[in-house]
Amino acid sequence: MRHGDKQNNLGRKKAHRDALLMNLACQIITHKRIVTTLAKAKALRKYVEPLITKTKKSANKEEIMHNHRVVFSYLNDKIAVKELFTVVAPKIATRPGGYTRIIKLGIRPGDNAEKAMIELVDFNEIYGNSIATAAEPAKKTRRSKAPAAPKKAAADAEAPAATDEATPAE
Repeated sequence: MRHGDKQNNLGRKKAHRDALLMNLACQIITHKRIVTTLAKAKALRKYVEPLITKTKKSANKEEIMHNHRVVFSYLNDKIAVKELFTVVAPKIATRPGGYTRIIKLGIRPGDNAEKAMIELVDFNEIYGNSIATAAEPAKKTRRSKAPAAPKKAAADAEAPAATDEATPAE
């Protein structure tokens, strides 16, 4: 029985699976977008998003060095770690989470495997520009639960009545 087993083994032993996810994570960090199977993309998302989150927590120099070492232990690639901390981290600094996007691409003709493209969200120029321009003008406002229109109409109806009564008195 597999109660509580959330790990997708991807048909591999632990060492092989770790190596696979390590290589895929390095590739998505350096290339910003890769095409793979849907199962591998979902497993990669769980693997790489905590690593990207570690780049944001940098209060002092010791903490930055510690995070570099932790991320390097997962990736084993100096170039990918440097890219992650210098290029990716500043771009995702304001994002609260959800750094990757998975887009389904259909099936692979050879073995009917479901293909998917996984990409870093902030590095997509097509979606990124429209989201950034749409997000800036919108401001958060607090709204009451009662509708504002009847109160305004009632206030407008009372105002002319008050002025009509005031003018004849003078």
